[in-house]
Amino acid sequence: MSKVDVVLGSFYGDEGKGKIIDYLSQKSDISVRCTGGNNAGHSIEIDGKKFAFHLIPSGILNKGTIAVIGNGVVVDPKVLIEEIKNVEKNGYSAENLRISDKAHVILPYHIEMDRLQEELRGSEKIGTTCRGIGPVYCDKFERSGIRMGDFVNMKFEKQLRKNVATKNKIFESYGHKTVDVEEILKEYTEYAKYLKKYVVDTVDLLHNAIEDNKKILCEGAQATLLDIDFGSYPFVTSSNPTIGGICTGTGIGARFIGEVYGVLKAYSSRVGEGPYITEQDNEIGDMIRELGHEYGTTTKRPRRCGWLDLVALKYAAMVNGFTGLAINHVDTIGKLDKIKLCTGYKKDGVTNMKFSVDLDYLKDCEPVYETFDGNFGDISNVKRREDLPENAKKYLNRIEEVVGVPIKFIGTGAGRDSMIVC
Repeated sequence: MSKVDVVLGSFYGDEGKGKIIDYLSQKSDISVRCTGGNNAGHSIEIDGKKFAFHLIPSGILNKGTIAVIGNGVVVDPKVLIEEIKNVEKNGYSAENLRISDKAHVILPYHIEMDRLQEELRGSEKIGTTCRGIGPVYCDKFERSGIRMGDFVNMKFEKQLRKNVATKNKIFESYGHKTVDVEEILKEYTEYAKYLKKYVVDTVDLLHNAIEDNKKILCEGAQATLLDIDFGSYPFVTSSNPTIGGICTGTGIGARFIGEVYGVLKAYSSRVGEGPYITEQDNEIGDMIRELGHEYGTTTKRPRRCGWLDLVALKYAAMVNGFTGLAINHVDTIGKLDKIKLCTGYKKDGVTNMKFSVDLDYLKDCEPVYETFDGNFGDISNVKRREDLPENAKKYLNRIEEVVGVPIKFIGTGAGRDSMIVC
């Protein structure tokens, strides 16, 4: 029986999953994106060139690897076609791309609905990317969505007209601009024709691969603390970027899953609103942001930055069943003179390791820090953990000790090869 390995984000996304996925996908026959939409993004650097992906699994850059967009993903056809063309423009082939016939399609009215809802939230904005992700998931569960199979086989016009009529009534009631169904039909019919050759039954494809002892890598989008169920609700995404979303987003059963890698940075960051216990809204946070180039892959928004929170990381390890950690930006945090790790929360005078996504609980918690020496120096060419500077080893050892999960990958620089595989 073949193992299916999984890569998940441990915090709020932007942990550098792309780098770990890139390494593992070189050893995989199939790379699968399981949840989310083009509200997420990851970037990898190859031969000095940076690639940003929002929908296509980065495994597409490895010759011979099948890149699958699973049924749990919501697809903006316009964005996907732009990505396909960008891959091809840079000398790579997209012929190994496969898209689930069960994935739902993002249409212009979803994007407008996203914008309207965020406007109506006023001062209580969630910080959505306004890419239409939440509204398309709403249609999916309300059973009025349009799936890729119907889309590329031109069986979507009737449902499209019904949906547009309904959405436009809502838009009109709030004085928001409406959408033109004829324009959508004309434009998206062309997109459907373009994408038709890529759409297949990916559940069948993946299980045939498992029977043939192929190696499969499943990549999660966003991260644990943005999960619709287990994240800091309502400041979350609209899907399950935790381990459960891997199964429901692909049709792969839990018994086939082998390694589950939790990706994190040697510090932490967050985009958008919501609680963030270890945030440093000060010179330290600004310094981390600039050293780590912490600006959103999708939105370009500056990320909120702070110290690594081991209480939250232990929660993520518990929820997902991490078998190993992949920690990036060790080189970045090592440029500071002093580094802090949050190893507990103090609440009502008592320090413990209890994490909760309850907002009232979190607002009364204070982080308890341990301080470590930094100044790791240039570690970009280090290939063995034992060859790291003592200060770096102490920092990493403490993370493992508190969380109880071994570190399997250590990111030592931006380049594709700047990584220690333990």
